[in-house]
Formats: sequence, structure tokens, C-alpha cells
Amino acid sequence: MQQESRPKPLRFSRQRQRLLELLQSTGTHPTAGWLYDMLKPEFPHLSLGTVYRNLAVLIEQGVVKKIDAGSTFDRFEAKTTPHYHLICRECGTIIDFEKQLFPEIDAVISAAADFAVEGHRIDFFGTCSACRARNGNNS
Repeated sequence: MQQESRPKPLRFSRQRQRLLELLQSTGTHPTAGWLYDMLKPEFPHLSLGTVYRNLAVLIEQGVVKKIDAGSTFDRFEAKTTPHYHLICRECGTIIDFEKQLFPEIDAVISAAADFAVEGHRIDFFGTCSACRARNGNNS
């Protein structure tokens, strides 16, 4: 009889805990490099690879999300409640938009496409107010 393999429980990691705390404490959507720079003074032997590995664990646990904003670097956030992102094409700023526009969208898509929707992501691309003001365009 073959024994079923279970994933090993993750041991506590102070670095992973601090990484999550840092993400939860910022209103921005930082890169792994920024997170590394912030944690390096506290953990002198920390590597960027360790930051990425811990981010992967936190994403797998569902407490962190990776945002592909179309830029060179992935961004991360600890906000897992449903929300949209407004992404500035000029400066790369990511702004959270909390208002749920079409809460029934998952059910509508599921029924229309015979597809079990488990969630969705909608990003809006444009120009933030700071970039519009800098360019003299306030509309």
C-alpha cells in the first residue's frame, strides 16, 4: 500500500513574517527589490532569492498577491480583499480602487460560458492625476 504524501508544514520564518508585516504596512505595491532593501538592515544575510522564495510561499498561502502591471518588475500586495487596480502608464503607480462595480460578474460569466469562475482581476490603465498635472493636462 502506497502512503499518500502530504506537503510538509512550513516552519516559522522570522524573515517571512517580517516580509508579510512590511507588505501589510505599506499602501504602495512594492517590488521584490524594494522589499529586499527595506529588510536587509534587519537581516544582513538576506538575499534577493530568499525574498522571492518567501513571496512565493506567501502567495501560495493566499496572503499576498502578485500584480503583473505590464512593467519590468512584478509588484506585490498583502491586500487580498476584492478590489481593482488603476495603473499609470507613465509613472507606473498602482492605485487601489475599492468600489465593486459589477459584483455579479463571476456568476454571469460562469452561467454564460459553462465555466466555474473562482475569481477575476480587472486592471484599468491610464494616466494618474500627478502625471496629468506634470504634463499640463488636467482632464
